[in-house]
Amino acid sequence: MPKQKTHSGAKDRFRVTRTGKVLHRKMNKNHMLEKKTAARKRRLSGMSELTGGDAAQVRKLLRGN
Repeated sequence: MPKQKTHSGAKDRFRVTRTGKVLHRKMNKNHMLEKKTAARKRRLSGMSELTGGDAAQVRKLLRGN
């Protein structure tokens, strides 16, 4: 049987740490940044952790099943 492919969209958007946490970028920091306050943009920068069923679904996409 052929190998299963990793989901390309999930591969670009998510990252799994060595301890198994699933990290993602926060939304709302792509466009229309002039109207957003500096504090809001700082809060949206960086990575955030997915929990529960969302994390399980992403792990499944990244595993290639």
